[in-house]
Amino acid sequence: MKDSILREVTPLSKRDCFMIFSRVKQHFTFPVHVHAEFELNFIENGARAKRIVGDSIEEIDELELTLITGSNLEHGWLDHKCTSEEIKEITIQFHADLFNEELLQKNQFRTVKEMFEKAMLGVTFTKGTIESMKDRLYSLASEPEGAHSVLNLFGILYDLSLSPMRELSSRSFNGQEQNYDSRRIERAYNYMLANYNNEVRLSDIADLVGMTEVAFSRFIKQRTGRNFIDSLNDIRLGHATRMLVDTTHSIAEISMICGFNNLSNFNRIFKKKKSCTPREFRDNYKESKYFV
Repeated sequence: MKDSILREVTPLSKRDCFMIFSRVKQHFTFPVHVHAEFELNFIENGARAKRIVGDSIEEIDELELTLITGSNLEHGWLDHKCTSEEIKEITIQFHADLFNEELLQKNQFRTVKEMFEKAMLGVTFTKGTIESMKDRLYSLASEPEGAHSVLNLFGILYDLSLSPMRELSSRSFNGQEQNYDSRRIERAYNYMLANYNNEVRLSDIADLVGMTEVAFSRFIKQRTGRNFIDSLNDIRLGHATRMLVDTTHSIAEISMICGFNNLSNFNRIFKKKKSCTPREFRDNYKESKYFV
């Protein structure tokens, strides 16, 4: 299925700092797609539309603001259950080098760099953040020309980088590497990534990093916000969702290939994490595909 995803060629040229598209519409008509440019997408009056970012499939609220910096990260918004006749959408696209690496290394841009790294998986912002940004986005859309517009975009992105955000897609779905800022955590995750399809025991990883099981359990929770089992299941689910999208393997086969000990356990964990069954996830993704 991955080969059938539309690769969008945007009108953003190398001479442009950014492009902004503002429109009022009744339907979401653009299919799930990928493109090289970074994208900040704002939607108002789109309640119950469906957002797809990687293996994240969610209904959105009245206000939506999502940033995507992954060049091969599938994303799109679909009508789903949205009944609004006046959906307002502002899409801002800019090149990855608008903020060059030298600039992002400066202390004042550290939070922007961290936000862009998180947005490789797509990030979405809270309702409070969106409400505080809404007027600035509309103002930028009304005056998108000149150097001041670029400075305004920089200000918006900087303020967003200081705001609460939530990652959307799972890392293993996109093959995204993560800097865990800890050699022990990196070794543990690399081991889980290499062995997720087999039995992975806490004692094995604790021995690998030279810690007791109790100490490592506490350590991984402190460093990642997830315990050992959740971390392992996230890796397995990322591979499972990719297989649900890209292959015709049965759900039972995918369950076994990805290291789940039985189908019922796979279904239970999948529904808890994704709020849908594996079959519903596959069906939802098929409905959103654009075959070329």
